[in-house]
Amino acid sequence: FVEEGVTLTTVGFGMGNYNDVLMERLANDGDGSYAYVDSLSQARRIFVEDLTGTLQLIARDAKIQVDFNADVVARYRLLGYENRRVADRDFRNDAVDAGEVGSDHSVTALYELKLREGASGPVGTVYVRYEDPETFEVVEASRIFDHDELALELEGASARFQLAVAVAEYAEILRGSYWAQESGIVDVAAMAMRVSELLPEDPDVAEFAELVGRAAELSAPAARRR
Repeated sequence: FVEEGVTLTTVGFGMGNYNDVLMERLANDGDGSYAYVDSLSQARRIFVEDLTGTLQLIARDAKIQVDFNADVVARYRLLGYENRRVADRDFRNDAVDAGEVGSDHSVTALYELKLREGASGPVGTVYVRYEDPETFEVVEASRIFDHDELALELEGASARFQLAVAVAEYAEILRGSYWAQESGIVDVAAMAMRVSELLPEDPDVAEFAELVGRAAELSAPAARRR
């Protein structure tokens, strides 16, 4: 019933085997969202604070494409979204299903770049394409990012960007990623604590820093045994 405007949102509860992969697949095919609830505060967030954003769409079949400048970027990789990738040739194919964005929701895509030494100029162009859920009009926008806009050090970037990096690094470590071999949970815990001090009014950031800190404490005995 997706074509008739009926979407499907799925929610997983508790710590049992609720088939995370299937729940996400159903939400993707149903043009909805997928969430996980393991506490009362998380349930309140999903069913009270974020309910409007879950039920009210502002963009359908939203796609993001990044065209990197090979003269500046030697290589790159996308972190995450392995199961949501769309072929380059299908970016402007509006028959290809993509993601939905709810009211007051945001989507973050992270790329790790290796820049060419001494390079300058445009790093690349970001394209965003989506369908307006009310008018069904397809909208496309783009923006060029220049080398001069990049922060030289992580600490020089915005607090929200540093938070995104910390979350991504933590996920890479948990999944045993090849690219996270030189990092550890203790490093992420220090980064998360620093970011929480930059964003003291955000309880989600404080909760993330606390969880990573606990994980670092639990990993310490294992590290000493090795």
